[in-house]
Amino acid sequence: MHTHTCGCDNDEEKVATVCGYPISIFFIVVNEFCERFSYYGMRAVLVLYFKYFLRWDDDFATTIYHTFVALCYLTPILGAIVADSWLGKFKTIVYLSIVYAVGQVILAVSAIHDITDANKDGTPDNMSFHIALSMVGLILIALGTGGIKPCVAAFGGDQFQDHQEKQRSTFFSIFYLSINAGSLLSTVITPILRGQECGIHTKQKCYPLAFGVPAALMVVALIVFIVGSRMYNKTAPQGNIMVKVCKCIGFAVKNRFKHRAPQYPKRDHWMDWAEEKYDKLLIAQVKMVLKVLFLYIPLPMFWALFDQQGSRWTLQATTMDGDFGLLVIQPDQMQTVNPILILILVPIVDSVLYPLISKCKLNFTPLRRMTVGMFLAALAFVAAALVQIQIDKTLPTFPSSTVGQAKFINMLNNPLPIKAGSNGFTLNAFKANEDYLTFDKPFELQLGVRDTYHTTIQNGTRNTIVIIQNGPHLEPKAFSDITAKPEQGANAMRFLNGFASALNVTVGNQDFGLIVTNNMSDYVAVPQGDAQFKIRNNAQECVYSQKLGFGSSFTIIIPSTFAFGSIQSVVDIRPNTIHMAWMIPQYFLITAGEVVFSVTGLEFSYSQAPSNMKSVLQAGWLLTVAVGNIIVLIVAEAATLSDQWAEYILFASLLVLVCIIFAVMAYFYTYIDPTKVEAQFAQNKPEEKKRKSLEMACKDSFKHDKEDRRSSDSSSDEEEAKQTKI
Repeated sequence: MHTHTCGCDNDEEKVATVCGYPISIFFIVVNEFCERFSYYGMRAVLVLYFKYFLRWDDDFATTIYHTFVALCYLTPILGAIVADSWLGKFKTIVYLSIVYAVGQVILAVSAIHDITDANKDGTPDNMSFHIALSMVGLILIALGTGGIKPCVAAFGGDQFQDHQEKQRSTFFSIFYLSINAGSLLSTVITPILRGQECGIHTKQKCYPLAFGVPAALMVVALIVFIVGSRMYNKTAPQGNIMVKVCKCIGFAVKNRFKHRAPQYPKRDHWMDWAEEKYDKLLIAQVKMVLKVLFLYIPLPMFWALFDQQGSRWTLQATTMDGDFGLLVIQPDQMQTVNPILILILVPIVDSVLYPLISKCKLNFTPLRRMTVGMFLAALAFVAAALVQIQIDKTLPTFPSSTVGQAKFINMLNNPLPIKAGSNGFTLNAFKANEDYLTFDKPFELQLGVRDTYHTTIQNGTRNTIVIIQNGPHLEPKAFSDITAKPEQGANAMRFLNGFASALNVTVGNQDFGLIVTNNMSDYVAVPQGDAQFKIRNNAQECVYSQKLGFGSSFTIIIPSTFAFGSIQSVVDIRPNTIHMAWMIPQYFLITAGEVVFSVTGLEFSYSQAPSNMKSVLQAGWLLTVAVGNIIVLIVAEAATLSDQWAEYILFASLLVLVCIIFAVMAYFYTYIDPTKVEAQFAQNKPEEKKRKSLEMACKDSFKHDKEDRRSSDSSSDEEEAKQTKI
């Protein structure tokens, strides 16, 4: 064992320090920063990758997202057992970091659409290949990030000696600061990277870059950690306390089942049935842990709501306006509101709110704080539902499978009376009717006073019917319209050419192609902002400008009297009008809930757990996060709610119900001091040892059966070790 100090004992190696800290911890801090940047950066854009690249619907994208997060919080238990029982922390971190980095690289490769885009149309030809690669990458990432999660912080703590308690405490503060810094920076940067255009043959949103940078950071994290290898204090595996606790519980259950007959006397607690094999102190410690774990049962519901910030709330933001003036916010960047609010609220709550409540003589116990945190999270989802209701009012109503929709554009240089079925109206020159009309069967279309047509609108479609002059008669020409709101905040634009010659229209590096007279171009996706459309024929060129929002669609009419300023714009789909700023209240509520729930929950768990079983409760706490994400995917698949706001209300209602149950459980909970309990056992231990010695002597004298001797030996191995010391 290589024990490093700063020169206290002669038999210990001296090691260089910086400001009293071992140099090795700086490698660990940098490693953690890079790893958290890698994880949170990848996760920030993940649900949008599922929706827009893999083309999954919102429900399935949400399900896979939360399945991945759940797996990330299940694997820490595996990582802790492997590190403490077999490989040790250092090797576990290295091996699983390699798995982690490989997973990130595979995920980045899976997002390159050109790999299978043989026809160069911008759409992968073999989506199954990309899905398979994505799933392999995510499984490896979950194994890696979860497996090293319980090891890195503890490994950093191993670098300090007993006389460096102050430095160790400061290290943990710096360590968690690096976690928050990595997650905050990555949730700002990776959405920006995703918003870039990249590709070999066609330009697409740059998911390979958004995943590639986190992959590079994970490789850097691994290299940095390995570089510091010679400086680390590497403790050998000493057995995992979680395994010991599980064995103790398993033996108690098994022994109780064996002695379930009425003739066996009852014991005060079911864990007391483990006394035949395990020390009473260990049993008492397990009881304390189980008491806290019982309180954990309702907690997953909080995480079920909390982790939807990365799924449902991000998808909600895609239907909103992200224009903040000088700053344009991408939907996945709204997740940065949470870490920013944490940095603001934690000191306010600790330094102002809690002391104020204390001065008011209110007994705001940890469990009551957690109850309030759960209630605040439920309120956050009520706020999200209210926002969703307003969003739904602005979303277009697309035709069902039993009806069709149509809009009419008058390309004549004079007003035109139109009668379509039972609908009658007059369109001015180069104008369109404001809203789509719905038709469920063929209808008679009368243009002016003499031109009549029998028209059929195909069910499930949207159409624009353009009225043009064809010799002495009027003629309707039908064009198919977009039937889905433009994705990723883009705007679907097209041009209708009523001019006498063919025109070419470009915007940036995108080309609408050559548009012949009385014809319509295809839709082209144009980003938010001031769009400059260059319109030209062989003789002249002009520029048409239009400010675009998020998620709109327009048909731009170039009239026969084409002159600068005469171009008309027809709305096919209105832009997002509900601003993303309306999401701030729900983010504030859920972050406030996190501050009083999560931070308090960890503090409470540590205060109520034995000193040698903090890791067991840490594993239990992470398990509640995993179960919470499993709840989300179950509800997303099982619930048949057509409205998203109704699903938000469902989650809020479930959490309120769970909150009431938790409040009742908290009311009957009795706080304990584990150190006092352990001290009592320490005082009673000499008497207990003498008593056990006499019992064993009696057993050896009066029991000669081989099976009984084996039973006596196996149930008192630990006690024999103690007797040797007496």
